[in-house]
Amino acid sequence: MRGPRGLGRTRSAVFAAVLALGAGALGAGTAPPAAALTPPVGFTADHLSTYQTNGIVWSLAEANGVVYAGGTFSNVRPAGSPAGSNTRPAVNFAAFDAATGAPTGCSLSFTRSSGTATVRALAVSADRSTLYAGGYFNAVNGTAANGLVAINTATCQLRPGFSPDFGATVRALDVAANGTVYAGGDFQTVNGQTRRFFGAVTSTGALTAWNPDADEPGRTLKVTPDGASVLIGGEFFTVGGAASHALAVTSASSGALTRAYTGNFIPSSAVIKDIVTDAASGGWYVAGEGAGGSSFDGRLAMDLDGFDQRWRDTCQGATQALRVYQGVLYAGSHVHDCSSMGGFPNQVRKHLTAQSVDDPALLGWLPDTNDGIGEPVGPRALTVASRGGRDFLWVGGEFTTVNGVSQQALTRFANTPDTGAPAAPAVSVSAPRAGEVKVSWRSSLDLDDSLLTYRVYRDGGATPVHTTTGSSLFYSRPQLTFTDTNVVAGRTYSYRITASDGTNTSGLSAAASVTAAASASPYQEKVLADGAGLYWRYDEAGGAFAADASADDNSGVYANAPTYRSTPSAVAGSAALSLNGVDEYVYSDRLHRYTSPTPYSIETWFRTTSATGGRIIGYGSNIGTAQGHTSSISDKLLYLTDNGRLAFGVQSGNTRPTITTAGTYNDGSWHHAVATQGPAGMVLYVDGAAVGTNAATGNRSYNGYWRVGGDAMNNAWPNRPTSTYFAGQVDETAVYPTALTAAQVTAHHALAGTPPGPGDTTLSVTPDEDAYVNSVSANTNYNDSQLASRGTTAYLSYLRFTVPPAPSGQVLKSARLAFRTSSDSTAGSLDSHNVVPVTGTWTESTVTYNTRPALAATVLGTITGATSVSTDDTVELNASALGGALGSVYSLALTSSGTDSLRVWSSEAGTAAYRPQLVLTFGAE
Repeated sequence: MRGPRGLGRTRSAVFAAVLALGAGALGAGTAPPAAALTPPVGFTADHLSTYQTNGIVWSLAEANGVVYAGGTFSNVRPAGSPAGSNTRPAVNFAAFDAATGAPTGCSLSFTRSSGTATVRALAVSADRSTLYAGGYFNAVNGTAANGLVAINTATCQLRPGFSPDFGATVRALDVAANGTVYAGGDFQTVNGQTRRFFGAVTSTGALTAWNPDADEPGRTLKVTPDGASVLIGGEFFTVGGAASHALAVTSASSGALTRAYTGNFIPSSAVIKDIVTDAASGGWYVAGEGAGGSSFDGRLAMDLDGFDQRWRDTCQGATQALRVYQGVLYAGSHVHDCSSMGGFPNQVRKHLTAQSVDDPALLGWLPDTNDGIGEPVGPRALTVASRGGRDFLWVGGEFTTVNGVSQQALTRFANTPDTGAPAAPAVSVSAPRAGEVKVSWRSSLDLDDSLLTYRVYRDGGATPVHTTTGSSLFYSRPQLTFTDTNVVAGRTYSYRITASDGTNTSGLSAAASVTAAASASPYQEKVLADGAGLYWRYDEAGGAFAADASADDNSGVYANAPTYRSTPSAVAGSAALSLNGVDEYVYSDRLHRYTSPTPYSIETWFRTTSATGGRIIGYGSNIGTAQGHTSSISDKLLYLTDNGRLAFGVQSGNTRPTITTAGTYNDGSWHHAVATQGPAGMVLYVDGAAVGTNAATGNRSYNGYWRVGGDAMNNAWPNRPTSTYFAGQVDETAVYPTALTAAQVTAHHALAGTPPGPGDTTLSVTPDEDAYVNSVSANTNYNDSQLASRGTTAYLSYLRFTVPPAPSGQVLKSARLAFRTSSDSTAGSLDSHNVVPVTGTWTESTVTYNTRPALAATVLGTITGATSVSTDDTVELNASALGGALGSVYSLALTSSGTDSLRVWSSEAGTAAYRPQLVLTFGAE
């Protein structure tokens, strides 16, 4: 859009697919590694060292490995040099080596005797021998020239005899294969003859018959690959007297209109700023700049065969420049709002984006500039150049930073190598139930790789215990989850995660630790059993990531660092979140879609003494707090009025059906609130009991985000609170895709104070004694920090445990031997190793190969897959066979018939967590 407003977009179906991929890429199997540069992206997001200008670059072109820049500037300087230092003259024109970013010897000065000279358009002939430069100037290196010159690319000299006369600024150029030079701009005469805003000259500068005769200025044009047509864009409303606003197809010979675009195809408030063609995809692509949400700020994909529309990107953000490279459409804009396409809401501007030529969904390529000087809108020009076996995307414009680093008006990106590593994941761990640790993390952001590989490391191990892939974009960073079932109750585990694009790997995340539980929270289990699709327990110790305890991985983002792990909490065994009532809140990290009258329930605990009310939980169209970033649409709200009453409201048409309680709840105590809407209407429950109903079954249908703690609220909401942000504590927030029943609500409330029950009992014991023997040194006793197993030459290991009896009323349900391979380089084994009972006698201080004890023929379990060093592993044992050993001293042996040894830490290991454990799980008979 014109001026500082506008943006880019994504198609809702593809956006949904991105989110579904993020939610679904959680399989337990090992995923293949992601490759650097997620296809079809062809350029890295790492900007390269490039000379810069002291003004605006309006146009770029390339020929023979040289990139030409035209604009409004007076000098260039190296990357990293502040303005005014290390400069060399370059008056509105400069030429650069495409591969190094340094100036070549080509120096031309474009000037005017009065007014501000500028170069606005550059184009190269088909044989790459001639560069045409257009703009607002009347001399080049002191030689008279009026708006358009031809430059020999081999000598950097003006071509003699080419001296067309344009009556005003030339803003667009393209050169046909036959040498005809087509121009668009502000002029209304060429060589003294009428040519309103578009005209063409021959390679010698003679005026041609091409005359579209537009009524307003031209801004861009492009000859079709077959040479038969010229696509024109600009501000015009008519071409040759016929209606066709901002975009038209004309005959390449006469300029006659051959395809008009009418009926608001391009809204009257929009102009077209760039057109590019791509023979490989059979398409041409259009950049729009509009004024307002109902205008056109995005991109169009059109057919070269028939000139019809393929797709339309309706994001807002004033698209200025386009280029196609290997099936990807790269754009310079300031995209900031894609909500019209079911994408992200109004956010901070992004200035460089990529889309497939076949689909408008944004790809994972997001280097960035700032808006810069001038209008300002950021990038203004793009071109692709090749040199030294590499391809480069050059960007010019008004910007003064690139990827947060000072760099003015010019930058470039290459097709290889990718040197930027993803950000380290944000990790949250929990112990939701016996035998499980849940590791959740917010997917990382990489500016040129949307598909990343994640590796989960436990207890400082060098080998990952889990590997998976997941997709993320700056506006969609879904939660990924790994459930570790190789844990023992009462033992503390630590996890760290890396993210990799296949070439570059992030640093390890901050360590997140949790003690494995012996049983589950009854409240949590009931919430999950009743189908919560979003469940925030607020147990994080800090950071921006709010983990979702549900199976839907519907994570949240903590905004403005609320106070974490507040106590007392509403539910036993959990922590709460404190919000300041000013700017702290939590929002869902995934776009949701609600179509009325879809049933739902929202549930949360809250505690406050506020006398200014606040929005506790609700659904809104945006995620921020800054002006323009709060929700313009709000619905499904649970809020507190100034006098402490609780209200539940929805939007239904032009009305806001709302239930408001008679009682007040700002008494400093914890209260349980559940709001449901379904076929029977609306119900509000407080502290387990229904306190109000409404027959309304409808609500507003739109795409949005769940927010806890605050958002904008229209004055039309009944008893709108003074503060729309909640001051107090919240706990255990859940959203359901169904309307909970009264019985379910009552059960939830009743379970809040119930501590985790006994459930199954898991007991683990370390060996009283352990040692191994070696047939090569048959009389040597090996009583050290490692155990070993091998068939030939033979190693055997022995472990003695004092096995506890079963707890009263319980029986042995399962058993396993947990161990960790040692750091020895040969510790991992490709062979199988059996766990068998020891029937003979032995002691760890005296056993040798020659005095080794007898073994039973029974195999209790077989170790397979322990192929890595320094890795936790486990082997399931036959619980029935072990049942008779309960309450006694019992010995096990590790044996093998293979040739590849297994080495594991023994009970003498210096780190307690590395020692073997016999893990026994008991349950009711």
